[in-house]
Amino acid sequence: MSPATPSKFIFLGRLTCDTIINAQGQILVDQPGGNLLYAASGAALYDVYPQLVARVGIEYPQNWPARFKQLGFGVAGLQLASTAIDQRFFVYYPEIERPVYDNPIRHFGDLGQGLPKSLLGYQRPAPTLDSLKERNALSLRPEDLPTDLAETRAAHLCGLDFLAHSTLTPVLRSAGIEQISLDAATGYMHPQFWNEVPKLVNGLSAFLASERQVRTLFSGRAEALPAIAELIANFNCGAVVIQRGRKGQHLFVREGARHYQIPSYPARAQDITGAGHAFGGGFAVGLQETGDPLEAALYGGVAASVTVEGSGAFYALEGSRGLAESRREALRNAVRAL
Repeated sequence: MSPATPSKFIFLGRLTCDTIINAQGQILVDQPGGNLLYAASGAALYDVYPQLVARVGIEYPQNWPARFKQLGFGVAGLQLASTAIDQRFFVYYPEIERPVYDNPIRHFGDLGQGLPKSLLGYQRPAPTLDSLKERNALSLRPEDLPTDLAETRAAHLCGLDFLAHSTLTPVLRSAGIEQISLDAATGYMHPQFWNEVPKLVNGLSAFLASERQVRTLFSGRAEALPAIAELIANFNCGAVVIQRGRKGQHLFVREGARHYQIPSYPARAQDITGAGHAFGGGFAVGLQETGDPLEAALYGGVAASVTVEGSGAFYALEGSRGLAESRREALRNAVRAL
């Protein structure tokens, strides 16, 4: 399916080459993935096909962007780096809520399968804190943005490094983009970045983060999620969404100082890969269409619910807007104001 008119949305993030063993024992090898595609597919559930912006290495499958374009996504913002970059990602689900990210040799062996050649030598990247001075190979630069953003009305930044987030948002704002939402990255949601995060959040339409991320950032400063959400919003942010996995989301809307607890939709989950990113994509669309952060959170929750019922970044494309609207109505009735 293709958009009838050029997209008014731009999504920025990362692309990966995924191998997934889901909770049903199904194996997907060398599939397009990454937070950018999951977010874009969450948006596409609502017939929105954003412009994609990401950097890829020379080993990234060169035919994949053409596939993304066939699905309706804009690909002019995909930048080819001049070096080889390991963009592989592996996850195994012995249980739906217990993903395992390392030792693929063992897990394939346990299933009586040989290790795919594409995973030879694979090691999960060690978690590290971001740098305030140096970019990594996949770090987006302002010059990676499309030159013509005149018609763009909303931008959503998926998880990236601190330098990318902190330098891209001012450029997007100066281009006249009215709505900017940002999905936090673990590399800077840490007490060492306490003085930096407020500057990053300042002026955002919405800031999205996981419960683990905000608890790490606020360690020793605040514990209650409502208090944490209010403190973040006080950095001049319109809405704060704290994602809590199966527990749903805590939403704080700065205008009117409103708190909401939004449960997860009771989906038949078999693969939770990318669910939070799909939420972000749906949220961005809902905020643009309704102007209401609560409605936007319902859009996001439904996008996540569809994503987890299958495997792969494009599974949500099999859903329909009618299905989304039905689920959104059911979810709306379960929202609790705090």
